[in-house]
Amino acid sequence: MGFIIMMVVLFGLMYFMMIRPQMKRQKEHRAMVAALGKGDEVVTNGGLAGRIAEMGESFVTVEVAEGVQIKVQRAAIAQVLPKGTLKSS
Repeated sequence: MGFIIMMVVLFGLMYFMMIRPQMKRQKEHRAMVAALGKGDEVVTNGGLAGRIAEMGESFVTVEVAEGVQIKVQRAAIAQVLPKGTLKSS
């Protein structure tokens, strides 16, 4: 009986310490990707920073320098930067 209680407690601890926070991060990332728009300044998972030039269904074209554009998956956008961040650097 004590073993079963210990297993339930361990599973509950695992849920609240690992599974629940990961699900929350995934939900926030999905909401951020859904809210992307043309002109947003973003950072990709690879560390490239740029401004969104075009939006597609599953791909985004990011302008990393004047005249240099790359196409990345929407899910590869790691962070949206505050407006004007790229002009200061």
